[in-house]
Amino acid sequence: MKIEKLTENKIRVIMNSKDLKENNTDIHTVLTKSINSQGLFLDILKKAEKELNFFTEGCKLLIEVFYSSDDILVFTITKFLPQASSQKGSENLGGHKKLIVKRKNYNVKNSQLIYVFDSFDTFCDFCHSLYLSNFGIANFKKIAKSITLYLYNDTYYLILKNINTKFDETKKLFSSISEFAKYKTFSEIFTNKLREHGKIVVKNNAIELGVKHFANIDL
Repeated sequence: MKIEKLTENKIRVIMNSKDLKENNTDIHTVLTKSINSQGLFLDILKKAEKELNFFTEGCKLLIEVFYSSDDILVFTITKFLPQASSQKGSENLGGHKKLIVKRKNYNVKNSQLIYVFDSFDTFCDFCHSLYLSNFGIANFKKIAKSITLYLYNDTYYLILKNINTKFDETKKLFSSISEFAKYKTFSEIFTNKLREHGKIVVKNNAIELGVKHFANIDL
């Protein structure tokens, strides 16, 4: 099990089938049973407190569960202070934490995708998370032939074209990007609008260059 601190309020937990077996659970259990009945999440939170100083006492938690066809589970845990979140429908955990759970099946099928970042800082956070996960600079060129970042109406659009859907690392990349950006259905009409009215921030290899130059780290 690998736990990474993405921001002060967000962590990512990556588990494979071996990790689940060691915790006496499996993918089916995680995806079908109530979060409240699973000691796994309490163990994750305790480990995050000990290793990353990620304290969740008195906070509301948003847990997003991503799973892929190669039996990899990715949990993204975001904490909110009580006064900063008024979301309903949450569950109590241990009497003092509240959870909102989202489960998503991740599968790479499309050869062209658009992801929307609400700010450039969020794009940088995404790049920083890739660096922390040791994704590997050499892998970026294998993901897609064209990866361009546009600015349009104060919003950043990452356009990926000719994606290598058979490359194993592709699934890991898109599992990560879903934590920072929203998916937008690909459209040539919208892409042409970006070309005509938007501003190119990074013409190509946008993710690779983002990790190198925009992640506020020395490679």
